[in-house]
Amino acid sequence: MLLTRHQTSAGPRWALDGRLLAASFDLRALLALPAAAMPAHLQQAQTGEPAAGALLAPIEDTQEVWASGVTYLRSREARQAESSIGSVYDRVYAAQRPELFFKSNGWRVMGAGQPVRIRADSAWNVPEPELTLVVNSRGEIVGYTAGNDMSSRSIEGENPLYLPQAKVYNGSCALGPAIELLGAGELPELEILIAIKRGGAVVFQGSTSTANMNRKPRELVDYLLRELAFPQGAFLLTGTGIVPPDDFTLAHGDVLTVAVGGLVIANPVGA
Repeated sequence: MLLTRHQTSAGPRWALDGRLLAASFDLRALLALPAAAMPAHLQQAQTGEPAAGALLAPIEDTQEVWASGVTYLRSREARQAESSIGSVYDRVYAAQRPELFFKSNGWRVMGAGQPVRIRADSAWNVPEPELTLVVNSRGEIVGYTAGNDMSSRSIEGENPLYLPQAKVYNGSCALGPAIELLGAGELPELEILIAIKRGGAVVFQGSTSTANMNRKPRELVDYLLRELAFPQGAFLLTGTGIVPPDDFTLAHGDVLTVAVGGLVIANPVGA
C-alpha cells in the first residue's frame, strides 16, 4: 500500500493507493498507533475519491527526520578520504554504537520535483540516496520511502564537529514520492540507485543494495529510540552506499533521481 500527500485547493490531503483519505487524516495519528491497528484506521479514513494535485513530501510539518552515517563500507571509505581525521569514521563503522544525527523538521523536507540545495559556503557537495524508514511511536518499522540526504563534504571534512552545518540547512533533505507501508517484519532487501543529470546528460550513476549495510535497520531504530520518544512517529535515513568520485561536486541545475525499491523521486538542484 502506498501513502501519498497531495497539494489540493483545500490544502494538503493524504491518499492511499491513489484514493484520497478523509480530510481529517493525519500521519501523526496513524503513527501513534501500534502497527496491528493501522489497517483498520486506514480503512475507516478511505473516501474512494481519486487523488489529484502535486505530490508533497510524505511527512507532516511537525514530524522529524533523523539520519544514520557510515553504515556502508563505501561511506566509510569516502568519509575517510574527505577528512584528515579518517580514523574517526573507521572507528564508527566498527563500533557498537552507530552514528545518529538530527536531519530535518518535516516542514523543511522537499517532495518530488521540488528543489534541493547546495550550500553557498561549500565547494564539495553530493547527494546521498538512502532507504528511509518510517517508524511508529512504538518503534515498529511500518514503512519506508526514498530519501536524499544532501551533504557538504568539504565542511564535514574540515572538522567532524561541523557535521550539523554540513547536513542541516535549507533544501538539504528530500523524501518521496510515497510511503510504502509494510506489515510486521516485512522490510525486504531493496536496491538503491541514483542518476545525476547535467544539461540532460548523465554525469554520474550508481547502485547498491540494503543487503550491503553493515548495520541493519532494526539496530539503527533501537539506538534512535534508546533515549528519545517519538509520539508522532519518525523518519530515519539509513546511510548511503553510493558516493560519487572525489573529483565530483554538484552544480545548480543538476537533476537528481533516487530510486529505493519501486519508489523513485527526482529533484533539481536549485539556487
